[in-house]
Amino acid sequence: MSSDTHSGGSEGSGSSAEAESAVETARRQLAHAADQLDIDPNVVERLRHPKKVQEVTVPVERDDGTVEVFTGYRAQHDSVRGPHKGGLRFHPEVTRDECVGLGMWMTWKCAVMDLPFGGAKGGIAVDPKSLSTDEKERLTRRLAEEIRDIIGPTQDIPAPDMGTDPQTMAWLMDAYSMQEGETIPGVVTGKPPVIGGSKGREEAPGRSVAIVTRELLEYYDRDIEETTVAIQGFGSVAANAARLLDDWGGTVVAVSDVTGGVYDPDGLDPHAIPSHDEEPEAVTRQGVGERVSNDELLELDVDVLIPAAVGNVLTADNADDIAASFVVEGANGPTTSKADEIFAQREIPVIPDILANAGGVTVSYFEWLQDINRRAWSLERVNDELETEMVDAWTDVRSEYERRDVTWRDAAYVVALSRIADAHEARGLWP
Repeated sequence: MSSDTHSGGSEGSGSSAEAESAVETARRQLAHAADQLDIDPNVVERLRHPKKVQEVTVPVERDDGTVEVFTGYRAQHDSVRGPHKGGLRFHPEVTRDECVGLGMWMTWKCAVMDLPFGGAKGGIAVDPKSLSTDEKERLTRRLAEEIRDIIGPTQDIPAPDMGTDPQTMAWLMDAYSMQEGETIPGVVTGKPPVIGGSKGREEAPGRSVAIVTRELLEYYDRDIEETTVAIQGFGSVAANAARLLDDWGGTVVAVSDVTGGVYDPDGLDPHAIPSHDEEPEAVTRQGVGERVSNDELLELDVDVLIPAAVGNVLTADNADDIAASFVVEGANGPTTSKADEIFAQREIPVIPDILANAGGVTVSYFEWLQDINRRAWSLERVNDELETEMVDAWTDVRSEYERRDVTWRDAAYVVALSRIADAHEARGLWP
């Protein structure tokens, strides 16, 4: 997500649903999950609200010598299970409520993976494409100073998101460390490995999407070697998921980027198509398959549809036209609530983002452990540990799905909310 604007799978990037803000959607999902459980309503009331939201002004000297002031936010939702964790985005549409809603989603995502973190989200309302590299660095370093008192390896650990990347995290870590007087790599995750980042972090969200897709097919007695897959997007999440599914024998028949998609019913070679990170907007320039629009890709007759680009692409307008047997959410928030209802009526299983693309925050957890212990893991160990964590989480969600006769999304939220509620009840309320 990882993660960039095009891949959708960072630590909790997402969008608001039809006519709903992110915080409204998150609260509705909380209420829906709470209805499935015998849970203290006082705990639910606490979870409707963020623990803290910091709003800061971030003045930056532009390259021409003028000063421009931007607004930044860091929303910390819940820390009952551990430090806050979540992405930091640079995007023109960043708002306080968006950060609160996305921070809530990070709380659920960490809990469904059983990670010792709570949720957070932050960002600056800025178009990163309008900034030079030097301006982006100055913006990041000044933001680090403005939020320094509320972040840290035991308080709140940012990560890359839309408009930010490993280099952004390197600047943030350096600025924080300079002010603290010691090198503290654990203040952020998603850094370059040369300064404490984890191998496999960038590939992790796509890898988890592939793992969950594999487990889903096995659950429904489908042979992966006889499975066709359409993937909207070809950023980090989509490309890594496509390549891994191809390696396991799946047939990836369609992929896309912002310029459109390509479709070949006999299968594409995702290894031969450059991802957005490798060569931006290259999908339709490869001379393979037939051209399809991003909207047409979603309605292809395939076994598995993986929306892994942006949010709100499966809506009330197209949900009845989706021909896939299964939907696995690679992006955050690709399915609106109305579409969700239609898929439930049509009995199309939808595996939610908080499970499917949680590889990003899971390997961020591994990175945090490596930083605290000052001991790097091999790529093989990272991937083995991720496999174990994803299969364990899948098993937990599957158990609730079977026990409660609910949707897969509801089952994932039940798992998450149960863990958070138990922690709140065990710790109690400070007077």
